[in-house]
Amino acid sequence: MRLTRPALLLLLLGCVLFFFALGNHQLQGSTESRVAGIAMQMHLSDDWVTPRLLNEPFLEKPPLSLWLDAGAIRVFGGQLFAVRLASAFAGLFCVLLLYVMLRKLARPTAQAWTAAAMLATMGIFWGNTRQVGEDALLTLGVTMALLAFFYASRQLRFAWGPWLLFAAGIAIATLSKGVLGLALPGIVIFSYLMCESLIEKRFTLRNWLRPALLTLIGLIPLLIWLCVLYQRGGMQAISELLWTNSVGRFSGSFVEAGHYEPFYYYLRKLPEAFLPWNLLTYLGLWHFRKQLRSNPFLLFFCVWLVAQFALLNFASSKRAVYMMSMAPAAAVIAAQYAQVILDWLRKKSPVSALATFFSDYHRPLAIALLAGLVAAYLMAAHRAPQADKEESYQPVAAQVMDLQARGKQVALLRPDERLGAVVFYSQHLQHTLNSTAELKAFLSASPDHIALVEIPEIPGMNVNILHKVSVGRHHFYFVSQAAPAP
Repeated sequence: MRLTRPALLLLLLGCVLFFFALGNHQLQGSTESRVAGIAMQMHLSDDWVTPRLLNEPFLEKPPLSLWLDAGAIRVFGGQLFAVRLASAFAGLFCVLLLYVMLRKLARPTAQAWTAAAMLATMGIFWGNTRQVGEDALLTLGVTMALLAFFYASRQLRFAWGPWLLFAAGIAIATLSKGVLGLALPGIVIFSYLMCESLIEKRFTLRNWLRPALLTLIGLIPLLIWLCVLYQRGGMQAISELLWTNSVGRFSGSFVEAGHYEPFYYYLRKLPEAFLPWNLLTYLGLWHFRKQLRSNPFLLFFCVWLVAQFALLNFASSKRAVYMMSMAPAAAVIAAQYAQVILDWLRKKSPVSALATFFSDYHRPLAIALLAGLVAAYLMAAHRAPQADKEESYQPVAAQVMDLQARGKQVALLRPDERLGAVVFYSQHLQHTLNSTAELKAFLSASPDHIALVEIPEIPGMNVNILHKVSVGRHHFYFVSQAAPAP
């Protein structure tokens, strides 16, 4: 990418939005606690093949984000900002990539910059690029694959550069989220090629073969990891990853996964999905509907938005964060429609003083709006520590570390995934217990043995509650064996 003035401004905007105060708050919620704990355990155990959460294999997703987080821990230590770097960089690269590819697709500089800036300031995108997790990497991979595919498909001759970029996007997406990383770009490409075939009333085989063959190349990194995982865990590990956690989440057969919502869940989320650019996105979809047959650019980005939305609605497991991969398409449509509004204002200028004002001063007004949004986001980032009291499990980890520093041996009974935070903060592998029998044996072995439990009533056993730590509605108890009655 040439470091032109617009590109530099966009780079500066992305750095400010995604990296400011990145480590000023504790791990919050179950996802950050879980992923950071797995990454720390990967770093401590030096096992980069099988992700483990509190000593148990965790095969819900492939390990790209965990590799990057564990690598950051190895470089920077167990710092809070370190495990958020992968998501922040993914968000920055995604914004820059959108700008570069729109310019290559002959979009005007102002329109490409506007779309990229809208993506950077979209709430769902900004929020998730500042969290520990794999969704920002998934969005980067999906965006890379789809933009490269569309650019390559518009070239008269086969070009290795964009097609290899497409394969790299598939690799990032599938190594981040497995089957979903293949389905999200796949449904868009399939739908777009179908629309193209129907509009042109002909079927061109090479248009279908090229993305299919390059997808196979993009799957090579995932297949290599799966082969090594098979050597370690056998077919059971592969089945748990691909069938139970991928197909099972989509069909609803994996009940333990949770996040099951009614079919209208995403419809209910639409009013807030792409804030603050929602209105521009949805009005743009309606406005451009009659131009799709003659405008492949608009057709592609509208299909990107609609096809992924339809796919997500069919899945049983639903979360608002899954809509993040639709954000680049929403930003492009919003920017395109903003240009339509500006052109309309210019036409109305001769007969309307208000239209004249907005058309003449649209640039300073846009700069003021962007500055206000950036200020609001930076204020939100600065105030993020206020949520620690309700969402951070650092106090639980602090209590564990204090007891261990005093020579106590602490074990976790059937620990919830949120207690991955204990591994991260303590930077030590923790002893875990899987049954009540193991708990009884552990506590009875020594008065210095203490267990961390969520339910302090142990059948057939009297215990002393030494400490209670509450995080929001979750309560954790530190217990020891009660002294026998005299």
